[in-house]
Amino acid sequence: MNPIFLDLGIIQIYWYSIFILLGFLIGGTLALWEARRWEIPEDFMINLFFYVIIFAFLGARIYYILFNLEYYMNDPISMIKVWEGGLAIHGGIIACTIFIIFYTKKYKVNTLRILDILAVSLIIGQAIGRWGNFFNQEAYGSATTLEFLKGLHLPQFIIDGMFINGTYYQPTFLYESIGCLLGFIVLLIFRCRKHTKVGYVTALYLIWYGVLRFFIESLRQDSLMLGNFKMAQIVSIILVISGIIIFIRLRKVSVFDNSYNGRTNE
Repeated sequence: MNPIFLDLGIIQIYWYSIFILLGFLIGGTLALWEARRWEIPEDFMINLFFYVIIFAFLGARIYYILFNLEYYMNDPISMIKVWEGGLAIHGGIIACTIFIIFYTKKYKVNTLRILDILAVSLIIGQAIGRWGNFFNQEAYGSATTLEFLKGLHLPQFIIDGMFINGTYYQPTFLYESIGCLLGFIVLLIFRCRKHTKVGYVTALYLIWYGVLRFFIESLRQDSLMLGNFKMAQIVSIILVISGIIIFIRLRKVSVFDNSYNGRTNE
């Protein structure tokens, strides 16, 4: 599996970078369309995207480096080689959420509505971005057999890509990509419901992705560890609990005062 999309000699463009960029473009376009529907200024959203992209990369990279600190201390230059992989989505989510709260409070915009808009974009971006892991031959699962992979009726190029260092592995990148794609569809449908409250989409995202990632992580072989525990599973539990808390708190608010399909953003 060749991780390089285009080799220009001095510059090499990696598949990983292509899929991350594609995820941002598609997710960002969807967010702009939704924001326009609620008359949220385009300048506000574009400025938000600019900072979100920066914080997403910094958060995801720093998070990954912290859990592989010994390796990067021995090879500091590798810290900037993001095109080779090494972005932890949980780090990006944490960094961006903190910034979005600050940004929306500064401009007096409803934080949960913005998070609802971005949640849909984020999950489709994750579905696309996981294919970058495939070309980098990372984020794979436990060792398996050729017969098992053929039994999943996978395209041959995926089966070939899961043959790493003489062993076949489960395509957990694909499991997560499909799970995120299904989540994208569910969030879109949920967002269109008449009685959906502002914040419900965000809560559903936290629960959906938290549960999905928890089970996917149980199969992963390259997890970031905190002692004997997989860090992604710990964070996933926190995401699920956070989503449930948001649902519970919003149940006390009247849908007439807090409808997602209402007209106020304050």
